[in-house]
This record gives sequence, C-alpha cells and structure tokens, in this order.
Amino acid sequence: MSDVFASIDLGGTNMHAPFARCDGSLVAEIKQPTRSHEGPEAVVGRMIAMIRSLAEQSAVKPVALGIGVPGLVDVGTGTTRFLPNMPTQWRGIEMRAMMEQALGFPAHELNDARTATLGELVFGHGQSVRDMAFFTLGTGVGGGVVLDGRLRLGPLNAAGELGHQTVDPHGLPCSCGSQGCLETVASGPALAAEGVRLLLSGNASRLHELCEGDLNHVTTAMIDQAAREGDTMLLSAIERMGAWIGIAAANILSALHPQLIVLGGGVAQLGDLLLDPVRRTLHARVGMFPTEDVEVRASQLGDKAGLLGGIALAWRGAEFVPQLSIVS
Repeated sequence: MSDVFASIDLGGTNMHAPFARCDGSLVAEIKQPTRSHEGPEAVVGRMIAMIRSLAEQSAVKPVALGIGVPGLVDVGTGTTRFLPNMPTQWRGIEMRAMMEQALGFPAHELNDARTATLGELVFGHGQSVRDMAFFTLGTGVGGGVVLDGRLRLGPLNAAGELGHQTVDPHGLPCSCGSQGCLETVASGPALAAEGVRLLLSGNASRLHELCEGDLNHVTTAMIDQAAREGDTMLLSAIERMGAWIGIAAANILSALHPQLIVLGGGVAQLGDLLLDPVRRTLHARVGMFPTEDVEVRASQLGDKAGLLGGIALAWRGAEFVPQLSIVS
C-alpha cells in the first residue's frame, strides 16, 4: 500500500478529516461539529481523537498531517496567531506541538484559503501552470497566490488575502476594518442579502417560490436556480458580482501576471453565470499586455480543495511553501 496522509479542515462550525493517498484518492474520512465554544484545548483534543479514529478504521498510520486553519498561523512553529471567528481567537495556541506529541508523526498548519490554493496547485488545475491566483468565495472571500510554482505567504505568513483588496473605495464597511473590500460584494452572504432585497421588493418571484417566502432559506444554489429560471434581476446581481471579482482579478493580473485565475468555494458553483462576467471584466480592465492566454476557471476540486490541500501540505508542503521544512 502506498503512503497515506492525513488532513483536517478546521472550521468554525464543523471540522472534516480525511486520510488519502498521494494520488488524492480518499481512504477514509470523518466530519464532526467543531464546538468551538468549548475552547482550543477541547477542540484540539477532538481533532486528535478524529485522527486516531480514522487510523483505527483504516488500519493505517499516516506519514504526516496537514491542517487548514481559519485565520493566521505561524507556519514555521505551528502556533495559531489569530482565528477571528473562534472564541478567544486562539492566540498563541501551540497546535502543531500538541498534535505531534499526541499522534507521533509530523504535522503542518496553514491558513485554510491558502490550504485550498495548495490543493488546487497539487491536485487540480494548478498542475499545468507555474503561476496562479485562487479566490475562495464562501462565507468570506480569501485566496492564495502561487508564483514560480510556490505558494507565497510573505514575512507574516499572511499574503494572499485577495478578498480584502479594495474594489469600491466608497463601499460597505468590512469585518477586517477597511471599507469596500471584495468580500463585502462577492461573498455568499453578500449575494444572499441582495437576493433577499430583490425578493422583498417584488423583483425575484421565482426565488420567492423556491424559498416558500422564508427569507432564512435563501441560498446561493437557490439564487442560481431562480436566475436560470426567469428572475432577470437576480441574473443581473450575479453579473455585478462577477464584475467586482473581475476587477479584483484584473488587479492581481496587472501586478503579478498569473497564467490562471481559479474561483473556488460555494459561490463558484454559480458556474458560467459568474465566470463569464469575471472573464469579460478581466479582459476589459487589463490593457498593458495581452490577456487572451489567461484562463479563468472554477476549481477542479470543488468543495474538496481544502481537504486535499491538507493532504498536499502533509505530503509535499515543503516543495511549495518556502517556510516549511521537509518532513523526514
């Protein structure tokens, strides 16, 4: 049997852990509520228990573990620095040391959006390019940048926050403390809020039917269906979102000139309704050099990007992340 690696996608609501081989094929997986209100030690304890349960279930011991963390982490030491959506914000938690001591094999940590970027690089569309920008479009907007085949994190291990570039200087306040960030106009909640607004103003009749008038049930998938089935103003809302993302992608393209722009996360499931306006805006707003060869694609890995990113981090992280040392 080929080597098996472990991954944990740590979220504020749920944590998901698979074992997988070097080709990305899953051996076993488990998902549990995070219960973050119980504190970091309790959550880390359950993460350890999940890996032990998978090891018992699959009868294999992983070679290494990769963890996607929802916030800032010191990649070199494996210490969490700031997890904004977790109680106590997990400042200074030595997660890597705790995991390694309990499990007996190496562990690495990385911001969850950068972990998804690494997954796309190793197992997805990124296999064919050297330079890539990855936008994660979900509850928030994150991302990652790959240059010369390596994930770029910068001196604070925080580079790649593509969702917090300003696209509208007079826009809405953002949770990061700035104003008019891409996240305020291109996240799942931003699209849902616009859908609710249109529904309440009588301009999304099909969405009203799909959610049965319950605003709490409005989802990205429902907005997608309603737009395709006749709610033209919802279609326009998606196109506006695509234009905002296209502006952000054009900024990245002008500064770094990646060969590929990848959109991941739940909002990317809108498919060509979103991708087409992103492409049009990107090509219209970059005039310094040709853009015909720059591709814009939805993630090849879909909702598995973060999970497989953890596998990539455990398996080949040191090849792609300059701050990591090679696992012995």
